[in-house]
Amino acid sequence: MGSNPPGLTWSLIEAARARIAPLIHRTPVLTSTTLDEQSGARLFFKCENFQKGGAFKARGASNAVFSLPEAQVRRGVATHSSGNHAAALARAARLRGIPAYIVMPNNTPLAKRAAAERDGAVITLCEPTLAARERAALEVIAATGAVMVHPYDDLSVMAGQATVAVELLEQVEGLELLLAPVSGGGLLSGIAVAAHSLRPEVRVLGVEPEGADDAARSLRAGRIVPCEHPTTIADGLRATIGVRPFAEIRRYVADIVTVPDAAIVSAMRRIWEVMKIIVEPSGAAAYAAIAGGRADVRGRRVGVVLSGGNLDLGSLPWITPARE
Repeated sequence: MGSNPPGLTWSLIEAARARIAPLIHRTPVLTSTTLDEQSGARLFFKCENFQKGGAFKARGASNAVFSLPEAQVRRGVATHSSGNHAAALARAARLRGIPAYIVMPNNTPLAKRAAAERDGAVITLCEPTLAARERAALEVIAATGAVMVHPYDDLSVMAGQATVAVELLEQVEGLELLLAPVSGGGLLSGIAVAAHSLRPEVRVLGVEPEGADDAARSLRAGRIVPCEHPTTIADGLRATIGVRPFAEIRRYVADIVTVPDAAIVSAMRRIWEVMKIIVEPSGAAAYAAIAGGRADVRGRRVGVVLSGGNLDLGSLPWITPARE
């Protein structure tokens, strides 16, 4: 039997924060009296949809790329991603002056593919399964000599994502609960370790689509239970939970709740209409748990991570295509 992989530490998170400070936004926290009244809680929305590249992924990708030694990254970096990590890695690679090679599922939203291409990434499309993504990434690495930067199962990536919680806990006093979406687990695990390090009394909840509920099932089972064919409108939440993130989630996350796609769409639309900001389905998942009654927040001060705002504006989920 192999030994357990090393865990995420506060020192890694501190180093990540210092490293990426000049490369990212310190994103704002917004509030809404209307949404507070509807939820019976005080909600504080950490707006990673305003982050560089439109998603929290800029944090982890920047930390990973800029922490690698020069000799190791000379031939570039590579990854597989459904979109936001792809764009974030492409941007970080451009800033460092190295190539980026990205494997993307062929059902990736066009806006996310275009974002990676704008920063010069070389895109390889594959079938929308984890096995296909991993196989294609290995082929790209063999052909290019690029270094793999995993979208979530990587301590440098996790440490970068953890800075979301570090900022939020500085920006808002007295938080009792933090909600964040979970897919591969890089964001949720980072938030959980940061919160435990800074404010161990704060409970951390993950939120996941019902059609891609491997993290919730894995947490209940005490082992990773993959979802072979995830089906959800939240394209950023279709990955299988990673080994390193799962270890931290088991230690520090109180629970993972699931929400149906209809609740995600409803929450997304409510945020657009009430807060006047753009979030993608994945970015609305945490609030969907509140609006849909899946998370008990009444009377509490709650941090809600809006993880991203990248989507195809021509195919919004509440718009019915016109008939010809």
